Amino acid sequence: MTLGEKIKEARKQCGLSQEQLAEKMAVSRSAVAKWEANNGLPDVDNLKALAQLLNVSVDYLLDDGEVIDEVVMREPYNLSDYGKDIKKKKKDRVIREKFPDAEIHTLLGKLKLTKSEKVIDNLLGFFTDAPFGTPEFINSFKNMDKEFYLVEKDGKQFLVTVTDEFIETRQLAKRITADKFEIGNWKFTKCAYEVKDIKKEGSKNEKNQ
Repeated sequence: MTLGEKIKEARKQCGLSQEQLAEKMAVSRSAVAKWEANNGLPDVDNLKALAQLLNVSVDYLLDDGEVIDEVVMREPYNLSDYGKDIKKKKKDRVIREKFPDAEIHTLLGKLKLTKSEKVIDNLLGFFTDAPFGTPEFINSFKNMDKEFYLVEKDGKQFLVTVTDEFIETRQLAKRITADKFEIGNWKFTKCAYEVKDIKKEGSKNEKNQ
């Protein structure tokens, strides 16, 4: 899908007309029409505003790969509703609740470095004994709240990202069979660990009270 097609589809899923979207963004309707027809590109500020208004990520709008077919709207949730365990176990419960009958594998996700970041990273690695440089460390730190899952359900595959605040589900157009693959700006490694049903910590005590 092109950027324009993604904007149009997300706008319709939000129940907005071109005029309504334009009004919310303080731009002309013709500007929105041009974006959707791929006759113009929104600037950075408008792109961020679009992502926020349409409940999609900037990465989704800009990703021109063929692996991702569509994105389901982001769904907010309350992490504190899923027990008192570590965040990973809570998010495992979230994904299992959303896909109760699916096969779910944890993914290790790593954001790819830009060309300039790779140069800096290589230089730091050359001059120091660190296994990786500052850019890679910063990227890993910025994305610590994200857990990634590969979901298999009814013959379809989904890439699901669970943060501390929302769940984002993307249906994959091409089936992933390799243990290592790339989607957009991310590199993923499929773990052998399959997410099973996990009981909430303290639930037994609550029932006995």
